[in-house]
Formats: sequence, C-alpha cells, structure tokens
Amino acid sequence: MSAPLQGSLLDGFGDTEFGSLRDIRRTALDRGAWVDLFPGWLSGADALFDRLVECVPWKAERRPMYDQVVDVPRLLKFYEEHEPLPDPALADARTALSEHYRHELGEPFRTAGLCYYRDGRDSVAWHGDTFGRGATHDTMVAIVSIGAPRALLLRPRGGGASMKYLVGHGDLLVMGGSCQRTWEHAVPKTRKPTGPRISIQFRPRGVR
Repeated sequence: MSAPLQGSLLDGFGDTEFGSLRDIRRTALDRGAWVDLFPGWLSGADALFDRLVECVPWKAERRPMYDQVVDVPRLLKFYEEHEPLPDPALADARTALSEHYRHELGEPFRTAGLCYYRDGRDSVAWHGDTFGRGATHDTMVAIVSIGAPRALLLRPRGGGASMKYLVGHGDLLVMGGSCQRTWEHAVPKTRKPTGPRISIQFRPRGVR
C-alpha cells in the first residue's frame, strides 16, 4: 500500500497543459552526453497521477538476480508503439516531445514505459537503457515525472561523482546524445517519508 500523494499547490486545477519546450534548459555532460530539464513542464500532473494509478494495469514482476529470483521493487507497464496509451495526456506529451526533438533525434518517440514507485522502498538500480540501439547509437529517453518528487541520479559509466535531480509534479528530464551508453541513472531507495511517484519514459523505436 503506497502513501497518499500530497499534491502540489503549483499544479493548476487538474487540466493537463504543457509548457513551451523552447524554455527547456540543457546541461552538457562529458563524452557526448547531455540532459535537458524543464521543471513543471506538465501542469495538471497530480490529477493525471490519480488517473494513471486507477486505469493502468500495473504489473509486479520478478527477475533472476545472482542465484535467486527477486521481486522488482516497483510496478511496471510498457506500452508498445501501436498499443493505445492509457490517457490522452500521454499521447499529447509524446506528440509534443516528438515535434520538438525531431530535428535532433531524426524520428518520433514511439513507446511509453511506466514505473510506479509506491514509496521510498521502491527503486531502480544503476543502469543505462542499452537494450537495442541504445547500446551502440546516440538516442534519447524523455522522462515525465508525476507524483511526489524522488531523486534521480546520474553518474559516468564506470564510476565517478553523481548528479542529483529531484523530479516530480510534472517535471520533464530528457537524456540525450551518448547518455545511455556513457552514463548510468538510478532512483535509489530512501528512508525518508515520501509519497508515490510515476515515471513515464518515452523512447524511440528499438530502444529499451
């Protein structure tokens, strides 16, 4: 059972709207990687969070790790490129991101992966999205975070100092260039009281 979401006072009145992506801020990393950040890009995020909690067919998965099979510490749902998305706001967000990044990415975002972090015990370990073309080619992963803010960490692959982004309530973070090959990202566990968060990851075809 997750803790209830404490809404943001800056999140509008429930209507989903998007900020102008011309105002997004880019941070250049090393080895050809970069991160774009737009705090509060999606307004009405708290209402969208409530809708997705109810309508998405969340799955609890188990995966082999070392010599045992363990629970994945978050709930998941992946929408293939021809699968209808669970809310019109997600389709609108994907379209807006595709239009803005088409000149750099060269193709639209196709899929949507959703992760439901119910509380501070849910997490994702250090990784890059390197299943498919992300292992060999520059690509982009656009993450919209709704719900309570959680720390998303980035560090150079192979180790090094990490960068911390606190994302939630409609924040947009886009990882581009060589980021999936040369950097790793994680959402660590926390003992601090924290509400639930949903991460929506838009990716182009063949990236996972």
